Amino acid sequence: MISILGRTAILVALAACMVGAVAGLYGGARRSADAARWARAMAWTFFGATLVGVGLMEFALLTHDFSVHYVAEVGSRSSPTWITVVSLWSSLSGSILFWAFILGAYAAAQAWYTRKRYPEHSSYAMGMTLVVGVFFSFLVAGDANPFTPVSPVPLDGPGPNPLLQNHMLMVVHPPMLYLGYVGMTVPFAMGAAALLAGRITPAWSRALRNAMLVPWGFLTLGIILGGWWSYDVLGWGGYWAWDPVENASFLPWLTSTAFLHSAMLMERKDQLKGWTLTLLMGSFLLTILGTFMTRSGVFNSVHSFTQSPIGPIFLTFLALVLTFSVLLLAARIDKLSPPRDGLNGPASRDTAIMAQNLLFAAFTFTVLLGTTWPLINEAISGEKISVGGPYFNKWGVPLSFMLVFLMGVGPALPWGRASLDAVVKRFLVPLGIAVLVVAGCAAMGWTKPWPLAVFGVSAFAAVITLQEMAAPGLARWRKKGGNLATALVQASLRTRRRQAGYVVHLGVVLVAIGVAGSSGWRNVEQLTLRPGETGKAGRYSLTYVEHRTDKDSHRSSELARIHVATDDADLGFLEPRMNTYPRMGSPLPAPAVRSVPGEDLYLSIVKIDTKTGLLSFQAVIQPLVWWIWFGGLVMALGAALAAWPSRRRSTARLAHAKPDTAGVAASVKAST
Repeated sequence: MISILGRTAILVALAACMVGAVAGLYGGARRSADAARWARAMAWTFFGATLVGVGLMEFALLTHDFSVHYVAEVGSRSSPTWITVVSLWSSLSGSILFWAFILGAYAAAQAWYTRKRYPEHSSYAMGMTLVVGVFFSFLVAGDANPFTPVSPVPLDGPGPNPLLQNHMLMVVHPPMLYLGYVGMTVPFAMGAAALLAGRITPAWSRALRNAMLVPWGFLTLGIILGGWWSYDVLGWGGYWAWDPVENASFLPWLTSTAFLHSAMLMERKDQLKGWTLTLLMGSFLLTILGTFMTRSGVFNSVHSFTQSPIGPIFLTFLALVLTFSVLLLAARIDKLSPPRDGLNGPASRDTAIMAQNLLFAAFTFTVLLGTTWPLINEAISGEKISVGGPYFNKWGVPLSFMLVFLMGVGPALPWGRASLDAVVKRFLVPLGIAVLVVAGCAAMGWTKPWPLAVFGVSAFAAVITLQEMAAPGLARWRKKGGNLATALVQASLRTRRRQAGYVVHLGVVLVAIGVAGSSGWRNVEQLTLRPGETGKAGRYSLTYVEHRTDKDSHRSSELARIHVATDDADLGFLEPRMNTYPRMGSPLPAPAVRSVPGEDLYLSIVKIDTKTGLLSFQAVIQPLVWWIWFGGLVMALGAALAAWPSRRRSTARLAHAKPDTAGVAASVKAST
């Protein structure tokens, strides 16, 4: 019964997307308000149908209905409830269903938000979003159908991949990535709408940037949580390995970040429209490429799904979207209004943003080439090669350094022209503090060149960012007097969008410091101890207290209880473990981590003899890792603050929309 109801819901979603896509594109082309209303209604129907589909699948998982193919594939009576719930996105067909559901939610939100706004563009945008919905609904209804009935019905299932049962981050990491990936559809559709309409109004420019901020924030959080998951689950002591699927999420993050900066020039000065829309469409294309990497089985990764028949389908869709985007840009880019004025010379924020965009483009090309080159080389020569960390670090480290540097330089420069004396004056204090930070780190023995340079440029960027955040409040205080703290708060509230951008910059600085510190001064020790013995790892004394075995409904665990102390403190106990799952013959390490802002102590079992209790384990000491996770949260917070709609701006948009609404109504009346 669930199989029939689920497939019916997906077919309804597919039909709604097809009708809505036609209505939206027709409504945009003919300025038909009735067609636009139909498109919005179909968006809500799409969301409702996918919501029913997801609800039915969760019900099937929780009730262990193994007559449903997906439940038979990933369900298990022994799995805890939380694992059963998140099994929805643990395998291929369930993840595509979840993707369609999130796309339905975005489409419904887009329909609600634009119902009285942007009549010139919103119908086109709704239609384009639902075109993408047609593809994913078709996938769920066809080759990725999770509701296929199973006969004979098995009594139990294998449960999800053990790697996905090993940490609670499985609950939040994949949904954050999905919300980032899928959300790129909306700005892509809005960019296509601008080209189809042949015009970008200032209001639509703001809406485009705000629409990108939402998925960008989710994608940022998803990438950071993915690094945390890798760090806490895989047992190797790292958080970023330049894995192909890691790179797949990083690529659209790079281009969407470049878009957010370029969009400021488009919104403020009517500049770089073609380049900005190219970045917008490129970001969506890279999310489709990333989805292909994850689900085709072509790339070997712990993050990817197994070989599947939908890889060629995704590749075909990618080719179609690429062709559509190139042709649309080529045919319509000249229809956009020309820029009001030119750039303001080298010592201006305009030029800094352009330079930053070029670096983002270079970084994207570097990562894309390194990720895909093994496949290209194998296709050409038949020889299998691998491109690993040395290549990516060789190019990625200096590019990241320059981006952080420009993140400091750009905000300190004016939008207009500036004299050399004014520029030097703006940079004196930040440069001085950067020199002091480098000298202080060197005095403490932290002398490795690249990490030290990153600390210096991060200090430079942080000081400029804090200066720019305080500038409106200081100006208000100097003009009106009163309490300085009150002036800073009131000015920050009035300039929330600007302040939110600087919050993101501070988050980037924290991540850069964490990455530089943890990679530059990483210390790894291998120890082998018997119960009662003590070993040394850096400044830590590690005493192996005991070994024990724990059994849960879905796994068994071998734990080592280790007491941790330094010369002047008792730090308690850590319990790394090896988990064994029925679906995986070899045990899976589950490290124990003591994480504080100063440094992490990371213990991961290599081997444990259950008879003698002999323990071999790895101790990794890494400074400043904590700041990576905290910095990622700060970045996501900044994105949320920037995207949150203000009452004043919403009122302004409604006022702006009124003349266009009248025009649309008049055209509809004339056509009838």
